[in-house]
Amino acid sequence: MNSNHLQMGDHSYSRFACLSCSSSSSVKLLIFMAPFIVLLGFVFVLDPTKLNYLPVSTSLHSSSASATNYGAKDSDDGVVVELGASGLVMIEDHRTAEAEGLNSSEASVVNQTSSSLLPAVDDDQDRQLTDTKTERNKEETTVTTNGTSSPTDSLLNESHANPMKPNRETVRTSLQRLEAGLQRARAAIKEASISGYHPLEDPDYVPIGPIYRDAKAFHRSYLEMEKQFKIYVYKEGEPPLFHDGPCRSIYSMEGNFIHKIETNKQFRTNNPEKAHVFYLPFSIVKMVRFVYDRNSRDFAPIKNTVVDYINLVAGRYPYWNRSLGSDHLMLSCHDWGPEASFSHPYLFKNSIRALCNANTSEKFNPTKDVSIPEINLQTGELTGLLGGPSPSRRPILAFFAGGVHGPIRPVLLEHWEDKDEDIKVHKYLPKGVSYHDMMRNSKFCICPSGYEVASPRIVEALYSGCVPVLISVDYVPPFNDVLNWKSFSVEVSVEDIPNLKKILLGISSRQYIRMHRRVLLVRRHFEFNSPPKRFDVFHMILHSVWLRRLNVRVLGG
Repeated sequence: MNSNHLQMGDHSYSRFACLSCSSSSSVKLLIFMAPFIVLLGFVFVLDPTKLNYLPVSTSLHSSSASATNYGAKDSDDGVVVELGASGLVMIEDHRTAEAEGLNSSEASVVNQTSSSLLPAVDDDQDRQLTDTKTERNKEETTVTTNGTSSPTDSLLNESHANPMKPNRETVRTSLQRLEAGLQRARAAIKEASISGYHPLEDPDYVPIGPIYRDAKAFHRSYLEMEKQFKIYVYKEGEPPLFHDGPCRSIYSMEGNFIHKIETNKQFRTNNPEKAHVFYLPFSIVKMVRFVYDRNSRDFAPIKNTVVDYINLVAGRYPYWNRSLGSDHLMLSCHDWGPEASFSHPYLFKNSIRALCNANTSEKFNPTKDVSIPEINLQTGELTGLLGGPSPSRRPILAFFAGGVHGPIRPVLLEHWEDKDEDIKVHKYLPKGVSYHDMMRNSKFCICPSGYEVASPRIVEALYSGCVPVLISVDYVPPFNDVLNWKSFSVEVSVEDIPNLKKILLGISSRQYIRMHRRVLLVRRHFEFNSPPKRFDVFHMILHSVWLRRLNVRVLGG
């Protein structure tokens, strides 16, 4: 009898209707419905595509409850979905604005805060990646009447040519398995943000305190990342443009990340079917050196190199096409990293871009892009860079020394250069004075933006135990989705530069001591280690990428 009722179709539905009308026994009805309940349970367990993504809110956004937080963009509809303190918030359609770039009001809203820790995914996001066939069909029909494609159309069609695909059922099954795992991770992170949750034991480190937006959720997310996150590094390309990068310069994060991820046994996978993210291992620094002609000032060779590489991997693998690049990663610390990403529309619009130059006025999107720290490693090691005296042994109130470029530093020098004994501001350090010693002897280290928003002084200040003073416009600080920068740094607007001393003296000794202690605690997340250590800068970059991937759902097509 039960086998008859497990059949799906019009006949079983008719039997159900007849039985429910004619039977007077509730016992018979229950016996009849039990197989259907069991069957539905198996459907939802075995088919992860039936699982809905739930909006997740955080509980520790005391300083930015009203600001815009982490969300996801629907690339088809242009609808921005963001997670505020009160839950899921729908923002108006930005299709026109996106085509023209962020206007000043949008940029200021985005810059109020970057992203909160937890991902916000809803059903609208499914449209972002499911209808890739429709996207490709549209692209293939964008041909001029004479039968030739325009340059833009050619770029799109070539990049999304039909790839050599493995067995489609294998791809779909593997992808469903990955997505089911990500759904379990989302649920675990959401559980960790609930009041009363007890953090899991950790032999190394358990995040706690106000330096985090939500310490418990961050820790659980980090553990979930360690448990399942996998990155596939495309093997195509040859050094120096690919699989290589600088490791001893202001752009050192490029080469160090490439090297660390390619030698990593925990997060790297050689099986693309098991990968959550696909890394495009090119170095913009190397392209500037070997491809760009400074005399010509022609950026086209760099753009062509990026497009050619995407065309290559899109033609050999199905992964770029099935997600339109949304589960792909590029990383660059060079000032031209954002410009290079504009070479391909889907690289800019959909892909995860890990950038030091995290400037929202230059189309950095905190909902999908990752702000990474700029670390100037002269020797490739941290020897002699970490540590400093206690607060009571720091006689200088604030310190800055650096080149004059960009719109902010001239204003700083105009008001404070050699004009105050407490505010040590120099264009050039006096002969015999150590830059790092000045940082170690200062309570606050001034970190103004130059031509680009990022500055290595931020990390240098943290290394020295000096509280950073951020003076910038449109800058998203590193790891802002996890870290509460207001708890261990001071943000000063350009307009308030004349009031700098008054602002810093207004911070009580007790509050400064708290901020100094937090600087020492947060420093571990910016330390470069070889080999990497848990919760250090390499793992924090991976975690930021992991969070962005959690906010995207990829369906095979």
